[in-house]
Amino acid sequence: MSILSDKWIREQAQSTGMIEPFVEGQKRDGCISYGLSSYGYDARVSDEFKIFTNVDSAVVDPKNFDAQSLVDRKTDCCIIPPNSFALARTVEYFRIPRDVLVICLGKSTYARCGIIVNVTPLEPGWEGHVTLEFSNTTPLPAKIYANEGACQFLFLKGNEPCETSYADRAGKYMGQKGVTLPKL
Repeated sequence: MSILSDKWIREQAQSTGMIEPFVEGQKRDGCISYGLSSYGYDARVSDEFKIFTNVDSAVVDPKNFDAQSLVDRKTDCCIIPPNSFALARTVEYFRIPRDVLVICLGKSTYARCGIIVNVTPLEPGWEGHVTLEFSNTTPLPAKIYANEGACQFLFLKGNEPCETSYADRAGKYMGQKGVTLPKL
């Protein structure tokens, strides 16, 4: 596998709609940077958040997730309680080619503040808004800024197209829009 350059990312975004909306170059005027970088794409977090709360003393169960454990907020900045997390989504909608796997890493600005961004790999053939998890590992409230950079996606080209893509097996998160909760 080789990592793909800004030239390849730009070409795919413009010709196939791989990333929509697509931001050419890094935007950083008074904000956490986002847009095309040398070997990746820094995506923005939308203004839709689901903040974890333990009001009902619920158990977090991935096989039977209780949406009442989350509070919905539409805001320009999200405050995550200490030692807690929030779910969000990217502003950008991604369409992943059949011969590409995408991995994601958090922005260093957030990492230096004790905020971890977790995203599972974007599989070949998958498309949708990416669900982001922001974990606040600190004993203090943490702020996440909507419509600013959240994480960087790295595009890895396989040696050949995969035999069975995410689209072929009709994966349960295909075409997701909005902040998507766990499904079985």
